[in-house]
Amino acid sequence: MDNYSFIIKPATEAHTIYASIITDEMEQSAKARGTGIAKRSPEYIVTKMMDGKAVIATTSDGEWAGFCYIEAWGHGKYVANSGLIVAPQFRKFGLARQIKKEIFKLSRTKYPESKIFGLTTGAAVMKINSELGYIPVSYSDLTDDQQFWKGCQSCVNFEILQSKNRQNCLCTAMLYEPKAQKIQHEDLALRDDFKKNIKLFERWTRLKKYVLLNLKKTKSKTINLF
Repeated sequence: MDNYSFIIKPATEAHTIYASIITDEMEQSAKARGTGIAKRSPEYIVTKMMDGKAVIATTSDGEWAGFCYIEAWGHGKYVANSGLIVAPQFRKFGLARQIKKEIFKLSRTKYPESKIFGLTTGAAVMKINSELGYIPVSYSDLTDDQQFWKGCQSCVNFEILQSKNRQNCLCTAMLYEPKAQKIQHEDLALRDDFKKNIKLFERWTRLKKYVLLNLKKTKSKTINLF
């Protein structure tokens, strides 16, 4: 295995040259997984970089390796770490975990009182989130900001989200809630319980995807009959 030295830091104007590469890889990765993500334009990624709301990873030689950005919703009450992507050639080095930790720290610095949430279909991301203190929650625990949910319209699974009245979809919702004082015992117990049963949770997530995707196919066939 090759040894790479990664530089992971907040993105700046100097990194805007990677915007098109990042959005192209986001789209290709979503297609390969057979799941959808809200599409983002290179211009949108550039805005995040210029605003200091993104983390980028490059090699010591200046090759792009990974990226993630921050979105704020509900007047800053909620924050999402979105668009996590790692270049294919660097996906076996634990880079996603390092980027998630850096974007989490940046989010806590910029929005110390905000709840941080995520929607993901990947078990690996769920594991990383749990290490950072996220726990699985229902969709109703997330922001009700219409602009956030509007972003799901470009996802291939948007039809499922609509059919479930925005209460369920293939993605798993996870939430980190900062505490002004020490974390309550019941929160610790819930978090520890999730970590102990991560394998069971992964199986449940796969089952949910199977059921929802089959419902989508069945509905599509029924419509085609008429």
